[in-house]
Amino acid sequence: MRRWKQYGGLLGLFAAFLAAGYWGFSVTGGALPWAKRSARTLQRGVQEGGGSLVDLGRGIVVAGPVRKGGLMLEFGALVLVLTGLGVRLYVYVDRYGGLEDGERPAQ
Repeated sequence: MRRWKQYGGLLGLFAAFLAAGYWGFSVTGGALPWAKRSARTLQRGVQEGGGSLVDLGRGIVVAGPVRKGGLMLEFGALVLVLTGLGVRLYVYVDRYGGLEDGERPAQ
């Protein structure tokens, strides 16, 4: 496949997703409903008084739809998988990353 066809296809795909995003943004009313909701939340927080940003006594704060939808087990599994993946990636890069064949330490 020629390079201009690849770039043209990518540009067409980008334009289609950009148009779909703009259409969805305009159909839902744009940012106005979110801005109003955010302003109300901020005003309510200011009126009720501030608290600490991190409160270890409350436990882990999870978003309402996850908590109310009964998805805590799935959320916990996802957190564990991503944590394990991050640790494995860290160990791999620490052990093998950036070293040429002649520079590897003897183990």
